[in-house]
Amino acid sequence: MYWTGLSPDEARQYLANKDKSKRDKRVSLKEAVQKFVKDGDNIGIAGFVNGRQPIAIVHEIIRQGRKDLTLSYQSAGLAIEYLAGAMVLDESKNSIKRMELAYWAHEAFGISPLLRYLSERNKVELEDWSNYNMSARFKAGSMGLPFIPCRGPMGSDMLKCNRAVMIDCPFTGRPIMLLPASHPNVALVHVQEADIYGNCRIQGPLFTCPEIAMASAHIIVTCDRLIEHDDMTRFPNRISIPFFSVDAVIEVPFGAYPGNSHGVYYFDEKHIPEFRGACEKFRKGNAEPLKEYYDNYIFGVENTAEFINKIPASQILQVQKSESGIRLDAAYTVLG
Repeated sequence: MYWTGLSPDEARQYLANKDKSKRDKRVSLKEAVQKFVKDGDNIGIAGFVNGRQPIAIVHEIIRQGRKDLTLSYQSAGLAIEYLAGAMVLDESKNSIKRMELAYWAHEAFGISPLLRYLSERNKVELEDWSNYNMSARFKAGSMGLPFIPCRGPMGSDMLKCNRAVMIDCPFTGRPIMLLPASHPNVALVHVQEADIYGNCRIQGPLFTCPEIAMASAHIIVTCDRLIEHDDMTRFPNRISIPFFSVDAVIEVPFGAYPGNSHGVYYFDEKHIPEFRGACEKFRKGNAEPLKEYYDNYIFGVENTAEFINKIPASQILQVQKSESGIRLDAAYTVLG
């Protein structure tokens, strides 16, 4: 067995030595990426497809440039597409070496043009799992186990394209599949609310975010809203990710845009097709629209607030209205 992030023994030792004190973990996004994301890292991408994807963190990684990354995730869309777009535009600055995944596309908005582009040219290693299997791998990592037994998908060809091992169960004598734990070097997570110590409150589906966070050596969290610690602990059963697992907290309103953040803003049904369309044009041989997109929305801005300010106010108001009703105060705060 080979490990593409930390081995279970390395992860266990790291957890034992990690500073678990309650301290103010607020830093800038630039500082967090500079400190915790390194070339060659295995990065755990939280969220699901285009829901609560850590877009703000990914944009900053692209601006700083990271190479030879392994991306581990259950199902993702925008975060991976952005990293892939940066790679195809300038592989000397940003590159993906390997992906351990179940799904990479945009659901209602279409398949991923850059998955097709990269896979057809053998630009990345792909290790294919089911959604449940990737969740189970992160669950094993969060529990400190080197593997986890699982029945699915034993009736498929999945074993031909991943590291799972089939054995006869020592208790039942029937076949069972063992999945290796996933221990990313760093997890990228976006949540609706967090406090300064790193406690996180997720509204709506958890996806596999708590497991990814607990399985990783470092965790960078962006939140739509930073709340008081007393407000967070008033409902301790709603804390989805505990403070001692988090290394950096950054308040970034619209940190998952143009994807959605449940209860705060909906998918931008105009901007996602704009970005995906530029990726599709690149796949078909026209690189200029994608280059213009990155120059305008990523390299041409310093942070997410500047990115949002480039979007028509009517679109920002619409995604808020669609998800949670009109919230002019939040929109004007970001739009300046």
